[in-house]
Amino acid sequence: MDEIPRIITERVDDIPLLLEQMQRMGLPTLLDTHFPTHGNWTGLSLGWVSTIWLSAILSQGDHRMVHVEPWVSQRLYTLGATTAQTVTRADFTDDRLEIVLRRFSDDTRWAAFEAALNQHTIRVYDLHTQRVHVDSTSASAYATVTERGLFQFGHSKDERPDLPQVKVMQAVLDPLGMPLATDVVSGERADDPLYMPCIERVQASLGRHGLLYVGDCKMASRATRARIAAAGDFCLCPLPQVQLAEGEFEAACEAVWHGQQALSSVVREGPPGQLELIAEGYEYPVAMTQQIAGKVESWTERRLVVRSVRHAQAAEAALRARVAKALAQIEALNLRGRGRKRFETVSALRQAVVAIVQRYGVEHLVWFRLTPHGTARSIRAYRGQPARVEYDHDTTVEVCVDTATLEATMRQLGWRVYGTNQPTASLSLAQAVLAYRSEYQVERSLGRLKGRPLSLTPMYVQRDDHATGLIRLLSIALRVLTLLEFVGRRQLAAEGVKLAGLYAGNPKRETDRPTAERLLEAFQDITLTIIKGPHRTERYVTALRPLQQRILELLGFASALYTRLGTSSCEPP
Repeated sequence: MDEIPRIITERVDDIPLLLEQMQRMGLPTLLDTHFPTHGNWTGLSLGWVSTIWLSAILSQGDHRMVHVEPWVSQRLYTLGATTAQTVTRADFTDDRLEIVLRRFSDDTRWAAFEAALNQHTIRVYDLHTQRVHVDSTSASAYATVTERGLFQFGHSKDERPDLPQVKVMQAVLDPLGMPLATDVVSGERADDPLYMPCIERVQASLGRHGLLYVGDCKMASRATRARIAAAGDFCLCPLPQVQLAEGEFEAACEAVWHGQQALSSVVREGPPGQLELIAEGYEYPVAMTQQIAGKVESWTERRLVVRSVRHAQAAEAALRARVAKALAQIEALNLRGRGRKRFETVSALRQAVVAIVQRYGVEHLVWFRLTPHGTARSIRAYRGQPARVEYDHDTTVEVCVDTATLEATMRQLGWRVYGTNQPTASLSLAQAVLAYRSEYQVERSLGRLKGRPLSLTPMYVQRDDHATGLIRLLSIALRVLTLLEFVGRRQLAAEGVKLAGLYAGNPKRETDRPTAERLLEAFQDITLTIIKGPHRTERYVTALRPLQQRILELLGFASALYTRLGTSSCEPP
Protein backbone atom coordinates (compact mmCIF):
# COMPACT_ATOMS: atom_id res chain seq x y z
CA MET A 1 0.00 0.00 0.00
CA ASP A 2 1.26 3.46 -0.87
CA GLU A 3 2.27 5.67 2.04
CA ILE A 4 -0.40 8.18 3.07
CA PRO A 5 0.64 11.73 1.99
CA ARG A 6 1.69 14.11 4.73
CA ILE A 7 0.15 17.60 4.59
CA ILE A 8 1.96 20.60 6.07
CA THR A 9 0.50 24.11 6.22
CA GLU A 10 2.63 27.23 6.78
CA ARG A 11 1.55 30.81 7.35
CA VAL A 12 3.37 32.87 4.73
CA ASP A 13 1.74 36.28 5.21
CA ASP A 14 4.21 39.17 4.78
CA ILE A 15 7.39 37.14 5.43
CA PRO A 16 8.73 37.00 1.82
CA LEU A 17 8.12 40.74 1.40
CA LEU A 18 9.94 41.57 4.64
CA LEU A 19 12.88 39.29 3.94
CA GLU A 20 13.27 40.65 0.41
CA GLN A 21 13.18 44.21 1.74
CA MET A 22 15.91 43.45 4.27
CA GLN A 23 18.05 41.79 1.62
CA ARG A 24 17.65 44.91 -0.53
CA MET A 25 18.93 46.90 2.45
CA GLY A 26 21.94 44.59 2.57
CA LEU A 27 21.26 43.60 6.18
CA PRO A 28 22.58 40.00 6.23
CA THR A 29 25.87 40.97 4.59
CA LEU A 30 26.41 44.13 6.63
CA LEU A 31 25.63 42.36 9.90
CA ASP A 32 28.00 39.50 9.13
CA THR A 33 30.71 41.99 8.17
CA HIS A 34 30.51 44.09 11.33
CA PHE A 35 29.57 41.40 13.86
CA PRO A 36 31.84 38.43 13.16
CA THR A 37 31.10 35.31 15.21
CA HIS A 38 33.27 32.84 17.09
CA GLY A 39 34.80 29.97 15.14
CA ASN A 40 32.53 27.49 16.94
CA TRP A 41 29.39 29.18 15.58
CA THR A 42 27.54 26.75 13.31
CA GLY A 43 24.42 26.88 11.18
CA LEU A 44 22.93 30.14 9.94
CA SER A 45 25.20 33.18 10.17
CA LEU A 46 24.52 35.89 12.71
CA GLY A 47 23.36 38.17 9.89
CA TRP A 48 20.72 35.70 8.72
CA VAL A 49 19.63 34.82 12.24
CA SER A 50 19.10 38.54 12.94
CA THR A 51 17.30 39.11 9.64
CA ILE A 52 14.85 36.24 10.15
CA TRP A 53 14.31 37.31 13.77
CA LEU A 54 13.45 40.79 12.51
CA SER A 55 10.91 39.31 10.09
CA ALA A 56 9.28 37.52 13.04
CA ILE A 57 9.15 40.73 15.07
CA LEU A 58 7.65 42.77 12.25
CA SER A 59 5.18 40.06 11.24
CA GLN A 60 4.02 39.11 14.74
CA GLY A 61 4.55 42.32 16.72
CA ASP A 62 6.42 40.41 19.46
CA HIS A 63 10.15 40.69 20.21
CA ARG A 64 10.31 38.15 23.02
CA MET A 65 12.99 35.54 22.40
CA VAL A 66 10.98 32.61 23.74
CA HIS A 67 8.50 32.87 20.84
CA VAL A 68 11.00 32.89 17.98
CA GLU A 69 11.98 29.21 17.86
CA PRO A 70 8.40 27.84 17.62
CA TRP A 71 7.56 30.56 15.08
CA VAL A 72 10.46 29.49 12.87
CA SER A 73 9.64 25.78 13.23
CA GLN A 74 6.21 26.42 11.71
CA ARG A 75 7.69 28.20 8.65
CA LEU A 76 10.83 26.28 7.79
CA TYR A 77 10.13 25.89 4.08
CA THR A 78 8.96 29.49 3.60
CA LEU A 79 12.03 30.88 5.33
CA GLY A 80 14.45 28.53 3.58
CA ALA A 81 13.01 29.12 0.09
CA THR A 82 12.90 32.91 0.52
CA THR A 83 16.41 33.27 1.90
CA ALA A 84 18.07 30.43 -0.06
CA GLN A 85 19.53 29.30 3.27
CA THR A 86 19.23 26.09 5.27
CA VAL A 87 17.00 27.11 8.17
CA THR A 88 16.50 24.96 11.26
CA ARG A 89 14.81 25.67 14.54
CA ALA A 90 18.13 25.05 16.33
CA ASP A 91 19.39 28.33 14.84
CA PHE A 92 16.87 30.28 16.93
CA THR A 93 17.20 28.96 20.45
CA ASP A 94 17.21 31.47 23.29
CA ASP A 95 20.96 30.98 23.72
CA ARG A 96 21.62 31.83 20.06
CA LEU A 97 19.39 34.94 20.19
CA GLU A 98 21.08 36.11 23.39
CA ILE A 99 24.42 35.99 21.58
CA VAL A 100 22.95 38.27 18.90
CA LEU A 101 21.88 40.81 21.53
CA ARG A 102 25.26 40.71 23.24
CA ARG A 103 27.03 41.33 19.94
CA PHE A 104 24.75 44.27 19.17
CA SER A 105 25.58 45.83 22.55
CA ASP A 106 29.19 46.41 21.41
CA ASP A 107 29.28 50.21 20.98
CA THR A 108 32.25 50.29 18.59
CA ARG A 109 30.96 47.62 16.24
CA TRP A 110 27.43 49.03 16.34
CA ALA A 111 28.63 52.53 15.39
CA ALA A 112 30.56 51.10 12.42
CA PHE A 113 27.57 49.00 11.32
CA GLU A 114 25.14 51.90 11.66
CA ALA A 115 27.39 54.15 9.58
CA ALA A 116 27.70 51.52 6.84
CA LEU A 117 23.94 50.92 6.85
CA ASN A 118 23.26 54.67 6.59
CA GLN A 119 25.56 55.05 3.61
CA HIS A 120 24.18 51.96 1.87
CA THR A 121 20.56 52.99 2.41
CA ILE A 122 21.05 56.56 1.25
CA ARG A 123 22.81 55.36 -1.88
CA VAL A 124 20.35 52.58 -2.79
CA TYR A 125 17.21 54.61 -2.13
CA ASP A 126 18.58 57.94 -3.43
CA LEU A 127 17.65 59.75 -0.21
CA HIS A 128 18.22 63.49 0.14
CA THR A 129 19.83 64.29 3.48
CA GLN A 130 19.15 67.92 4.34
CA ARG A 131 17.39 67.78 7.70
CA VAL A 132 17.63 65.57 10.79
CA HIS A 133 15.29 65.55 13.79
CA VAL A 134 16.59 64.57 17.22
CA ASP A 135 14.58 63.62 20.31
CA SER A 136 14.51 61.18 23.21
CA THR A 137 12.13 58.92 25.08
CA SER A 138 12.17 56.54 28.01
CA ALA A 139 11.34 52.83 27.97
CA SER A 140 10.16 51.14 31.16
CA ALA A 141 11.19 47.63 32.07
CA TYR A 142 10.49 44.87 34.59
CA ALA A 143 14.10 44.82 35.70
CA THR A 144 16.22 45.21 38.82
CA VAL A 145 17.94 48.51 39.57
CA THR A 146 21.67 48.15 40.18
CA GLU A 147 24.33 50.73 40.93
CA ARG A 148 25.63 52.25 37.68
CA GLY A 149 23.35 49.91 35.74
CA LEU A 150 21.30 50.76 32.66
CA PHE A 151 17.93 50.35 34.41
CA GLN A 152 17.33 53.32 36.71
CA PHE A 153 14.37 55.30 38.02
CA GLY A 154 13.85 58.65 36.32
CA HIS A 155 11.24 60.93 34.78
CA SER A 156 9.01 58.43 32.99
CA LYS A 157 7.44 59.29 29.64
CA ASP A 158 5.49 56.03 29.86
CA GLU A 159 3.67 57.26 32.97
CA ARG A 160 5.17 54.33 34.88
CA PRO A 161 7.25 55.97 37.62
CA ASP A 162 7.05 52.68 39.55
CA LEU A 163 9.24 50.90 36.98
CA PRO A 164 12.93 51.44 36.21
CA GLN A 165 13.68 52.60 32.69
CA VAL A 166 16.29 53.21 30.04
CA LYS A 167 16.66 56.40 27.99
CA VAL A 168 16.65 56.20 24.16
CA MET A 169 17.96 59.08 22.05
CA GLN A 170 17.26 58.97 18.33
CA ALA A 171 18.12 61.03 15.24
CA VAL A 172 15.86 60.48 12.23
CA LEU A 173 16.06 61.58 8.63
CA ASP A 174 13.47 64.03 7.31
CA PRO A 175 11.06 63.37 5.63
CA LEU A 176 11.22 59.59 6.09
CA GLY A 177 11.48 59.44 9.84
CA MET A 178 14.13 56.74 9.30
CA PRO A 179 16.55 56.34 12.25
CA LEU A 180 20.12 57.38 11.53
CA ALA A 181 21.46 56.94 15.06
CA THR A 182 20.04 55.32 18.18
CA ASP A 183 21.70 55.76 21.57
CA VAL A 184 20.79 53.83 24.72
CA VAL A 185 21.74 55.28 28.11
CA SER A 186 20.71 54.81 31.73
CA GLY A 187 17.22 55.91 32.67
CA GLU A 188 18.07 58.67 35.15
CA ARG A 189 20.09 60.73 32.64
CA ALA A 190 18.91 64.22 31.67
CA ASP A 191 18.15 64.84 27.99
CA ASP A 192 20.30 67.95 27.47
CA PRO A 193 23.76 66.31 27.29
CA LEU A 194 22.52 63.44 25.10
CA TYR A 195 21.91 65.47 21.95
CA MET A 196 25.49 66.17 20.90
CA PRO A 197 26.81 62.56 21.06
CA CYS A 198 23.88 61.42 18.90
CA ILE A 199 24.42 64.28 16.42
CA GLU A 200 28.16 63.55 16.24
CA ARG A 201 27.38 59.94 15.32
CA VAL A 202 25.18 61.13 12.47
CA GLN A 203 27.87 63.53 11.29
CA ALA A 204 30.46 60.74 11.31
CA SER A 205 28.22 58.20 9.56
CA LEU A 206 27.02 60.49 6.78
CA GLY A 207 30.43 62.04 6.20
CA ARG A 208 29.01 65.38 5.19
CA HIS A 209 28.07 68.72 6.72
CA GLY A 210 25.61 71.51 6.04
CA LEU A 211 22.67 69.59 7.53
CA LEU A 212 19.97 71.17 9.69
CA TYR A 213 19.47 69.49 13.07
CA VAL A 214 16.05 70.15 14.58
CA GLY A 215 15.26 69.53 18.24
CA ASP A 216 13.16 70.73 21.14
CA CYS A 217 14.17 73.24 23.82
CA LYS A 218 16.39 70.65 25.52
CA MET A 219 18.73 70.89 22.53
CA ALA A 220 19.07 74.65 23.09
CA SER A 221 22.15 74.46 25.29
CA ARG A 222 24.58 77.17 24.21
CA ALA A 223 27.40 74.63 24.07
CA THR A 224 25.36 72.30 21.84
CA ARG A 225 24.48 75.10 19.43
CA ALA A 226 28.12 76.21 19.34
CA ARG A 227 29.42 72.74 18.56
CA ILE A 228 26.88 72.25 15.77
CA ALA A 229 27.89 75.59 14.24
CA ALA A 230 31.62 74.81 14.64
CA ALA A 231 31.15 71.55 12.70
CA GLY A 232 29.69 73.43 9.73
CA ASP A 233 26.12 72.34 10.40
CA PHE A 234 22.94 74.18 11.35
CA CYS A 235 20.50 73.85 14.21
CA LEU A 236 16.91 74.93 14.85
CA CYS A 237 15.24 74.80 18.25
CA PRO A 238 13.02 76.87 20.52
CA LEU A 239 14.96 78.87 23.10
CA PRO A 240 13.85 78.70 26.74
CA GLN A 241 13.96 81.83 28.88
CA VAL A 242 17.33 80.87 30.38
CA GLN A 243 18.90 81.07 26.91
CA LEU A 244 17.59 84.60 26.31
CA ALA A 245 18.90 87.85 27.72
CA GLU A 246 16.94 89.30 30.62
CA GLY A 247 13.81 90.97 29.28
CA GLU A 248 14.53 89.88 25.70
CA PHE A 249 11.30 87.94 25.25
CA GLU A 250 9.13 90.76 26.63
CA ALA A 251 10.91 93.33 24.46
CA ALA A 252 10.47 91.14 21.37
CA CYS A 253 6.73 90.84 22.00
CA GLU A 254 6.26 94.53 22.83
CA ALA A 255 7.85 95.48 19.52
CA VAL A 256 4.91 93.72 17.86
CA TRP A 257 2.23 95.15 20.16
CA HIS A 258 3.49 98.70 19.59
CA GLY A 259 3.53 98.26 15.83
CA GLN A 260 7.32 98.53 15.56
CA GLN A 261 7.69 95.20 13.75
CA ALA A 262 5.92 93.99 10.63
CA LEU A 263 5.00 90.30 10.72
CA SER A 264 5.54 87.69 8.03
CA SER A 265 2.75 85.16 7.57
CA VAL A 266 3.29 81.42 7.55
CA VAL A 267 0.64 79.53 5.59
CA ARG A 268 0.09 75.97 4.48
CA GLU A 269 -2.48 74.19 2.39
CA GLY A 270 -5.71 73.62 4.26
CA PRO A 271 -9.04 72.63 2.72
CA PRO A 272 -8.85 72.06 -1.05
CA GLY A 273 -7.98 75.29 -2.79
CA GLN A 274 -7.45 77.26 0.44
CA LEU A 275 -4.41 78.43 2.37
CA GLU A 276 -4.49 78.38 6.15
CA LEU A 277 -2.63 80.91 8.31
CA ILE A 278 -0.78 78.87 10.93
CA ALA A 279 1.74 81.38 12.31
CA GLU A 280 3.23 84.83 11.98
CA GLY A 281 6.45 86.39 13.14
CA TYR A 282 9.65 88.28 12.48
CA GLU A 283 13.37 87.83 13.12
CA TYR A 284 16.47 89.66 14.26
CA PRO A 285 20.18 88.67 14.37
CA VAL A 286 22.29 88.10 17.47
CA ALA A 287 26.09 87.73 17.50
CA MET A 288 27.09 84.61 19.50
CA THR A 289 30.36 83.43 21.01
CA GLN A 290 31.13 80.33 23.04
CA GLN A 291 34.31 78.65 24.17
CA ILE A 292 34.55 75.03 23.00
CA ALA A 293 37.57 72.87 23.91
CA GLY A 294 39.69 75.93 24.61
CA LYS A 295 38.73 77.66 21.37
CA VAL A 296 36.28 80.55 21.03
CA GLU A 297 33.62 79.87 18.42
CA SER A 298 31.69 82.77 16.89
CA TRP A 299 28.55 82.65 14.78
CA THR A 300 25.48 84.69 13.97
CA GLU A 301 22.18 83.36 15.23
CA ARG A 302 18.81 84.36 13.85
CA ARG A 303 16.18 84.79 16.54
CA LEU A 304 12.74 83.97 15.15
CA VAL A 305 9.89 85.49 17.14
CA VAL A 306 6.86 83.42 16.14
CA ARG A 307 3.22 83.30 17.21
CA SER A 308 1.35 80.06 16.58
CA VAL A 309 -2.26 80.89 15.73
CA ARG A 310 -3.84 77.67 16.96
CA HIS A 311 -1.67 77.47 20.04
CA ALA A 312 -2.57 81.05 20.96
CA GLN A 313 -6.28 80.39 20.47
CA ALA A 314 -6.20 77.18 22.49
CA ALA A 315 -4.12 78.78 25.26
CA GLU A 316 -6.47 81.78 25.46
CA ALA A 317 -9.54 79.54 25.70
CA ALA A 318 -7.85 77.43 28.39
CA LEU A 319 -6.80 80.51 30.37
CA ARG A 320 -10.30 82.02 30.28
CA ALA A 321 -11.75 78.68 31.37
CA ARG A 322 -9.35 78.46 34.33
CA VAL A 323 -10.21 81.99 35.41
CA ALA A 324 -13.93 81.27 35.13
CA LYS A 325 -13.65 78.08 37.20
CA ALA A 326 -11.61 79.85 39.85
CA LEU A 327 -14.17 82.67 40.11
CA ALA A 328 -17.07 80.22 40.36
CA GLN A 329 -15.43 78.18 43.11
CA ILE A 330 -14.40 81.25 45.11
CA GLU A 331 -17.89 82.76 44.91
CA ALA A 332 -19.33 79.40 46.01
CA LEU A 333 -17.52 79.82 49.32
CA ASN A 334 -20.09 82.49 50.21
CA LEU A 335 -23.02 80.12 49.86
CA ARG A 336 -24.65 78.85 53.03
CA GLY A 337 -26.67 75.73 53.56
CA ARG A 338 -26.59 72.15 54.74
CA GLY A 339 -23.26 70.46 54.04
CA ARG A 340 -21.43 73.71 53.22
CA LYS A 341 -18.45 74.80 55.24
CA ARG A 342 -18.66 78.05 57.16
CA PHE A 343 -15.55 80.19 57.57
CA GLU A 344 -15.65 81.97 60.91
CA THR A 345 -12.17 83.48 60.61
CA VAL A 346 -10.53 85.55 57.92
CA SER A 347 -7.43 83.35 57.85
CA ALA A 348 -9.43 80.18 57.20
CA LEU A 349 -11.25 81.75 54.24
CA ARG A 350 -8.02 83.25 52.89
CA GLN A 351 -6.42 79.81 52.88
CA ALA A 352 -9.35 78.39 50.92
CA VAL A 353 -9.22 81.19 48.33
CA VAL A 354 -5.44 80.95 47.89
CA ALA A 355 -5.71 77.19 47.39
CA ILE A 356 -8.23 77.72 44.57
CA VAL A 357 -6.23 80.37 42.68
CA GLN A 358 -3.07 78.28 43.00
CA ARG A 359 -4.86 75.19 41.77
CA TYR A 360 -5.83 76.99 38.56
CA GLY A 361 -2.64 79.03 38.24
CA VAL A 362 -4.37 82.42 38.21
CA GLU A 363 -2.82 84.06 41.28
CA HIS A 364 -1.74 87.16 39.35
CA LEU A 365 -5.06 87.47 37.49
CA VAL A 366 -7.59 87.52 40.33
CA TRP A 367 -8.21 90.07 43.10
CA PHE A 368 -10.21 89.22 46.21
CA ARG A 369 -11.31 90.94 49.41
CA LEU A 370 -12.36 89.28 52.65
CA THR A 371 -15.00 90.84 54.93
CA PRO A 372 -15.89 89.56 58.43
CA HIS A 373 -19.50 89.88 59.59
CA GLY A 374 -21.39 89.59 62.85
CA THR A 375 -25.11 88.80 62.51
CA ALA A 376 -27.74 88.71 65.32
CA ARG A 377 -30.07 85.72 65.30
CA SER A 378 -33.19 85.42 67.53
CA ILE A 379 -33.95 82.03 69.15
CA ARG A 380 -37.58 81.56 70.40
CA ALA A 381 -38.44 79.92 73.69
CA TYR A 382 -38.69 76.13 73.51
CA ARG A 383 -39.34 73.40 76.13
CA GLY A 384 -38.60 75.57 79.10
CA GLN A 385 -35.69 77.39 77.51
CA PRO A 386 -36.11 81.18 77.44
CA ALA A 387 -35.97 83.21 74.23
CA ARG A 388 -32.51 84.60 73.48
CA VAL A 389 -30.32 86.36 70.88
CA GLU A 390 -27.18 84.70 69.41
CA TYR A 391 -24.51 86.28 67.26
CA ASP A 392 -22.98 84.48 64.20
CA HIS A 393 -19.43 85.34 63.26
CA ASP A 394 -19.00 84.93 59.51
CA THR A 395 -16.58 85.98 56.73
CA THR A 396 -17.39 86.51 53.03
CA VAL A 397 -15.19 87.04 49.98
CA GLU A 398 -15.54 89.38 47.02
CA VAL A 399 -13.60 88.42 43.88
CA CYS A 400 -12.94 90.06 40.51
CA VAL A 401 -10.62 89.67 37.53
CA ASP A 402 -7.66 91.98 36.96
CA THR A 403 -8.70 92.79 33.40
CA ALA A 404 -5.55 94.69 32.44
CA THR A 405 -3.24 91.89 33.60
CA LEU A 406 -5.42 89.27 31.92
CA GLU A 407 -5.29 91.07 28.58
CA ALA A 408 -1.51 91.54 28.87
CA THR A 409 -1.08 87.86 29.65
CA MET A 410 -3.20 86.78 26.69
CA ARG A 411 -1.14 88.96 24.34
CA GLN A 412 1.89 86.82 25.16
CA LEU A 413 0.14 83.50 24.53
CA GLY A 414 1.35 81.53 21.50
CA TRP A 415 4.62 83.49 21.15
CA ARG A 416 7.94 81.67 21.14
CA VAL A 417 11.51 82.51 20.23
CA TYR A 418 13.47 80.08 18.05
CA GLY A 419 17.18 80.11 17.31
CA THR A 420 18.89 79.00 14.11
CA ASN A 421 22.24 79.68 12.47
CA GLN A 422 21.11 78.70 8.97
CA PRO A 423 21.06 81.70 6.58
CA THR A 424 17.76 83.13 5.40
CA ALA A 425 18.60 82.25 1.79
CA SER A 426 18.32 78.53 2.57
CA LEU A 427 15.84 78.67 5.47
CA SER A 428 13.23 81.41 5.55
CA LEU A 429 11.15 82.11 8.62
CA ALA A 430 8.22 80.21 7.12
CA GLN A 431 10.43 77.25 6.23
CA ALA A 432 11.85 77.23 9.75
CA VAL A 433 8.38 77.07 11.30
CA LEU A 434 7.35 74.21 9.01
CA ALA A 435 10.65 72.42 9.65
CA TYR A 436 10.13 72.55 13.40
CA ARG A 437 6.57 71.34 13.04
CA SER A 438 7.95 68.26 11.28
CA GLU A 439 9.35 67.24 14.68
CA TYR A 440 6.43 64.82 14.84
CA GLN A 441 8.50 62.52 12.61
CA VAL A 442 10.93 61.59 15.36
CA GLU A 443 8.04 61.42 17.84
CA ARG A 444 6.23 59.02 15.51
CA SER A 445 9.41 57.00 15.12
CA LEU A 446 9.80 56.66 18.89
CA GLY A 447 6.09 55.88 19.20
CA ARG A 448 6.47 53.04 16.71
CA LEU A 449 9.47 51.76 18.61
CA LYS A 450 7.53 51.56 21.87
CA GLY A 451 4.12 50.60 20.43
CA ARG A 452 2.89 48.23 17.76
CA PRO A 453 4.35 46.47 15.91
CA LEU A 454 7.75 46.66 17.64
CA SER A 455 6.34 46.78 21.18
CA LEU A 456 9.53 47.65 23.05
CA THR A 457 7.73 48.57 26.27
CA PRO A 458 7.55 47.11 28.70
CA MET A 459 10.85 45.22 28.39
CA TYR A 460 11.29 41.88 30.10
CA VAL A 461 15.06 41.49 29.65
CA GLN A 462 17.14 41.75 32.81
CA ARG A 463 20.67 42.32 31.57
CA ASP A 464 22.03 45.67 30.42
CA ASP A 465 23.69 44.24 27.30
CA HIS A 466 20.48 42.45 26.34
CA ALA A 467 18.45 45.64 26.69
CA THR A 468 20.93 47.64 24.60
CA GLY A 469 21.07 44.95 21.93
CA LEU A 470 17.28 44.62 21.82
CA ILE A 471 16.70 48.35 21.34
CA ARG A 472 19.30 48.43 18.57
CA LEU A 473 17.74 45.39 16.92
CA LEU A 474 14.33 47.09 16.97
CA SER A 475 15.86 50.26 15.52
CA ILE A 476 16.75 48.16 12.44
CA ALA A 477 13.15 46.97 12.28
CA LEU A 478 12.09 50.60 12.42
CA ARG A 479 14.25 51.32 9.38
CA VAL A 480 12.50 48.52 7.50
CA LEU A 481 9.09 50.02 8.23
CA THR A 482 10.07 53.57 7.27
CA LEU A 483 11.69 52.49 4.01
CA LEU A 484 8.69 50.39 2.96
CA GLU A 485 6.43 53.33 3.70
CA PHE A 486 8.69 55.82 1.92
CA VAL A 487 9.00 53.74 -1.26
CA GLY A 488 5.26 53.11 -1.45
CA ARG A 489 4.35 56.76 -0.96
CA ARG A 490 7.03 57.96 -3.36
CA GLN A 491 5.76 55.66 -6.11
CA LEU A 492 2.14 56.71 -5.57
CA ALA A 493 3.19 60.37 -5.78
CA ALA A 494 5.18 59.70 -8.97
CA GLU A 495 2.13 58.06 -10.57
CA GLY A 496 -0.25 60.68 -9.19
CA VAL A 497 -2.69 58.03 -7.95
CA LYS A 498 -4.08 56.71 -4.67
CA LEU A 499 -4.36 53.20 -3.25
CA ALA A 500 -7.69 51.70 -2.21
CA GLY A 501 -8.56 48.56 -0.26
CA LEU A 502 -6.35 49.01 2.82
CA TYR A 503 -9.13 49.93 5.26
CA ALA A 504 -11.33 47.17 6.65
CA GLY A 505 -15.00 47.94 6.27
CA ASN A 506 -14.36 50.70 3.74
CA PRO A 507 -12.77 49.07 0.67
CA LYS A 508 -13.32 52.13 -1.53
CA ARG A 509 -11.43 54.50 0.74
CA GLU A 510 -8.27 55.73 -0.98
CA THR A 511 -5.00 57.13 0.33
CA ASP A 512 -1.76 58.38 -1.16
CA ARG A 513 0.04 58.08 2.19
CA PRO A 514 -0.39 54.46 3.29
CA THR A 515 1.46 53.35 6.41
CA ALA A 516 3.84 50.41 6.32
CA GLU A 517 1.68 48.67 8.92
CA ARG A 518 -1.36 48.72 6.64
CA LEU A 519 0.66 47.61 3.63
CA LEU A 520 1.95 44.60 5.55
CA GLU A 521 -1.45 43.84 7.03
CA ALA A 522 -2.80 43.32 3.50
CA PHE A 523 -0.71 40.10 3.28
CA GLN A 524 -2.08 38.43 6.42
CA ASP A 525 -4.14 35.81 4.55
CA ILE A 526 -1.50 33.97 2.50
CA THR A 527 -0.72 30.33 3.33
CA LEU A 528 1.44 27.60 1.85
CA THR A 529 0.25 23.98 1.70
CA ILE A 530 2.88 21.26 1.24
CA ILE A 531 1.74 17.74 0.30
CA LYS A 532 4.50 15.19 0.75
CA GLY A 533 3.81 11.89 -0.97
CA PRO A 534 5.96 8.80 -1.38
CA HIS A 535 7.40 9.95 -4.72
CA ARG A 536 6.47 13.58 -5.12
CA THR A 537 6.15 16.75 -3.07
CA GLU A 538 3.74 19.44 -4.20
CA ARG A 539 3.36 22.94 -2.87
CA TYR A 540 0.41 25.28 -3.28
CA VAL A 541 0.41 28.92 -2.21
CA THR A 542 -2.64 31.17 -1.91
CA ALA A 543 -3.15 33.18 -5.08
CA LEU A 544 -2.33 36.86 -4.67
CA ARG A 545 -5.24 39.26 -4.71
CA PRO A 546 -5.09 42.36 -6.95
CA LEU A 547 -4.39 44.59 -3.93
CA GLN A 548 -1.44 42.45 -2.90
CA GLN A 549 -0.05 42.45 -6.44
CA ARG A 550 -0.44 46.23 -6.59
CA ILE A 551 1.42 46.71 -3.29
CA LEU A 552 4.30 44.55 -4.49
CA GLU A 553 4.43 46.59 -7.68
CA LEU A 554 4.53 49.88 -5.74
CA LEU A 555 7.36 48.56 -3.57
CA GLY A 556 9.35 47.38 -6.57
CA PHE A 557 8.97 43.65 -5.89
CA ALA A 558 7.88 40.92 -8.29
CA SER A 559 4.92 38.63 -7.61
CA ALA A 560 7.38 35.74 -7.96
CA LEU A 561 8.30 36.40 -4.31
CA TYR A 562 5.16 34.43 -3.49
CA THR A 563 4.34 32.40 -6.59
CA ARG A 564 7.72 30.61 -6.55
CA LEU A 565 6.83 29.11 -3.19
CA GLY A 566 4.07 27.09 -4.85
CA THR A 567 6.12 25.44 -7.57
CA SER A 568 5.60 21.66 -7.59
CA SER A 569 8.70 19.47 -7.48
CA CYS A 570 9.76 15.83 -7.71
CA GLU A 571 12.18 16.05 -4.83
CA PRO A 572 12.73 13.16 -2.41
CA PRO A 573 10.08 12.88 0.29
